This record gives sequence, C-alpha cells and structure tokens, in this order.
Amino acid sequence: MMSGQKVRIGVIGYGNMGTGHAGYLIKNEIENAEITALCDNNPDKLIKAKTELGDNISYFDNYKKMLESKLVDLIIIAVPHYFHPVIGMDALKSGINVLSEKPIGVYTKDVEEMNELARKSNLTYSIMFQQRTHSKHKIIKELLDNGELGELKRIVWIVTNWYRSQSYYDSGTWRATWAGEGGGVLINQCPHNLDLWQWFFGMPERIRGFCEFGKYRNIEVEDDVTAYMQYKNGATGTLITTTGETPGTNRLEISGDNGKLIYEDGKIVLYKNEIPESEFNRIYTGGFGNPKCERIEVEDIEKGWDDHRKITQNTVNNILIKEPLIAEAYEGIKSLSLSNAIYLSTWIDSWVNLPIDKDLYLEELKKRIATSKTKYNIVEQTMNIKGTSNI
Repeated sequence: MMSGQKVRIGVIGYGNMGTGHAGYLIKNEIENAEITALCDNNPDKLIKAKTELGDNISYFDNYKKMLESKLVDLIIIAVPHYFHPVIGMDALKSGINVLSEKPIGVYTKDVEEMNELARKSNLTYSIMFQQRTHSKHKIIKELLDNGELGELKRIVWIVTNWYRSQSYYDSGTWRATWAGEGGGVLINQCPHNLDLWQWFFGMPERIRGFCEFGKYRNIEVEDDVTAYMQYKNGATGTLITTTGETPGTNRLEISGDNGKLIYEDGKIVLYKNEIPESEFNRIYTGGFGNPKCERIEVEDIEKGWDDHRKITQNTVNNILIKEPLIAEAYEGIKSLSLSNAIYLSTWIDSWVNLPIDKDLYLEELKKRIATSKTKYNIVEQTMNIKGTSNI
C-alpha cells in the first residue's frame, strides 16, 4: 500500500477485546484506517455487532470468508488463545497483515511455525502489547537501557492485583480450562507482565516454577504462581502472581550495582548509590557501612498511556510508511516461553532451561487437555482439524 491510502481493517471476534477494537475503529479514531469487516461465529454476537456498528461494514460468520473477501488489508485477532496462530497463519498465507491480541499463542511450537511464515511473507506482523506504550514503562526501559542501575542483581515483581471472582470464571465454559484457554493467570492475565519482564531484563537462562491449580477457585488451571529465574550474570528474578487475593499489589523492585528502582502505585523511585556497590566493597575498610544513596522520584512528563489505539495506529503506520513497530509479534514467543517454562517446571518438578523443550511441553499440555472438563474443546478444532473450524 502507498502512503495516503486507508488501511482496511477486519476484526475477528466480538467478545470483550473485539468489541473494544471495533468500537474505536467505527468512530474513526485511527488515522488512515477504517473498519470494513467483522467476523464472529456466534449468531447472537453478530446481531449485537450489527446493531452497535451499523450497516456500513461487512459481516462474516467464518473468518476464512473474510480473508477471501478482499475487503481487508489488516486483521485484528481477538478470539480464544488457541486460535491466534491458526488464524494468523491463514491470514499471512492470504497476503493479509496481522495484529494479534495477546498471547501470541498457547504453546511455542505453533508460534514458531507462524513466525517463520511471517518472516517469509514480508507483511506487517504486530501484537497487542499496549503496556509498552505506558509512559512509566517506557521510562523504566530507558533507565535500564542506559545502565542507570549498572549490572542487575535481583528482580522481584509482585503482581497480585489480577483479582477474579468465581463468577468471572463461570461466565464462559472455555475459561480457565486446559482445552479452552490453555492456562490460567499466566496465559490470560499475565502475558503483559511477562512481555515487560523480557523487554526490560531479557530472557533468563533457567526457570523454576511453582504453580498451584485451583487453589482459590473451582478451576482446573493455575490461579497462584511463584517463579524463580536465573540469569547468565548471576542475577535472579522472582515473579509472584495470583487472581485470588484482594486488595492486590503491583510492585516491581529492581536491584543493581548502582542502586535500585521501585515502581509501585504509579510512582518510580530511583535510589542511586554515590559509588557502585562493587567499588565500595573493594575500597571500604570500615566494617559496618554502605555507600551514600540519593532518593530520586522520577518525573513523568508524558503522563498516562495510549492503550490499544497506540498499537493499532502504529501497526497502520507500519503498513503505510514503515514506521517501526512498537511490538513485533515475533517477540510474543518470548513471554510465551516464560509462561511455558513455568508450567513445564511445575509439571516435571524440576528446573527448566531456556529455550524450553517445545515437544515435551506440548506432550505435557496434551495430558491436561485430555482430562479437561470443558465441553467447548477448542483444541480439538485447532490441533486435530487445524484451520478448518468455523470461527
């Protein structure tokens, strides 16, 4: 496409996320773009969409019909997780650009196949990691990239503000099941945190995960997680998350040779050592003591964030004028690798090295799928009759 043209967007799925995307698109809140089509295989949702969005777009009950219609240049995938790679690959094969909701998939083996296809296609391939547009997150990224903390020593992220009641899980038969969703808090609520983790700190060498399944709710997947990570330089990381505590906490503490950073309650506080701890340790002879430290509250000039619209606008701009993507979908496999490693470590009760054994992970996942209670078995559609489902 040439600059100046409008990118025609099709939204696939009219659930919680699809409704939001279609809503701002129909209001023309994305420059040089327009919604031209919407797809959902639920007749009631299609009726709802037509009522809310009007008659100026085309509606489909099968995503393949949308891809074949020649009405879209870009699709936004907002369907259950297992279908993200299935639909994404079909779109890429059809020459259509892809913006996928998170997570990029449920298991890395499928995602690797899609990534390879995307590389060959030369199409725009983006993922909805809108947390990267948050001004505070961009500040943390810049501080780390600039080496403000020096060599990292320890990362602790407590993310327990993902509270979900039993009624939330009961709202859909596919929710919180291995066959329907592919996991719990790690695959549903935490992909953004896991993406930010790898974006800030890179990938660890190995992980030891401790997941508890149905600890607080009547579900078959995990609702409480503690994961321990080790990095090549000896740094360690601890991630704690759950959907069963309230009030919750969201606190990130990063310790390095030059001091530490704390991000909590929307504030970034930087503690800068007068001299690096390693140098102080080398020269100090006074026994008890530690380097002087300055406390700095980091001001946020930009304020706030641009939510999903920022990623969608950036994706459109990439199609039209090759603006660099904020979140290439290729990177989605990194956060997925972290969650897969935490699951696998729990299942086999052992440390797991990265990259994980993708075949072993899929083998273990299939064991859980085989005993899953959901009647809406998405996996049977994606694994056994891949690409032929009527979604």
